Amino acid sequence: MSKLRVHSFGVSLDGFAAGPRQDLQNPLGVRGPELMQWFLVTDVWKRMHGLGEGERGADNRMAEQGFENIGAWILGRNMFGPVRGPWPDESWKGWWGDEPPYHVPAFVLTHHARAPLPMKGGTTFHFVTEGIHAALEKAKAAARGRDVRLGGGVSTVRQYLEARLVDELVLAVRPIVLGEGEALFRDLDLRALGYEAAGFVMGERAMHVTLRKKR
Repeated sequence: MSKLRVHSFGVSLDGFAAGPRQDLQNPLGVRGPELMQWFLVTDVWKRMHGLGEGERGADNRMAEQGFENIGAWILGRNMFGPVRGPWPDESWKGWWGDEPPYHVPAFVLTHHARAPLPMKGGTTFHFVTEGIHAALEKAKAAARGRDVRLGGGVSTVRQYLEARLVDELVLAVRPIVLGEGEALFRDLDLRALGYEAAGFVMGERAMHVTLRKKR
């Protein structure tokens, strides 16, 4: 049965999963890239971007797991790009260049319609205006029995958690304190929502904590 999974989602010790003041120069917010420093040295990341070989320790193994059995992605509009409001044109095609790292259909939540955007490598961005449930329904249909990965950003993950739609959440907890930014769990009672800790793996630069929805 297809699951909705959040994987390798960076979070600081004080609970922030993005820095403040996101813009074109700071897509993860100010100091936000510190949340992903564990990932940027892995073999998965290096090979994905044609940068040769990277480290192959526990962090890399956890990153690899995040791509296993994924048939579709869901992204918030902020994850797709910095454009706000109605699309001024179709020139913005994401942060990733001509070949995004998804290689499967990706469904972008937005309030403003836009035609599907096919990219190199098998990724097609579909823009969903009907809300989180409709996006999940479309993504699961496109995944054809494989899992759907929820990529973010923070507000999108929070919406799906509040709706109890996330089956598994794997956090990459970084030993840093951001002090400000987007708080992942603020005002969310995970226990009341039906989530429990299911294990952890110590990596070289992050601790990977798994939360699962109780059956």
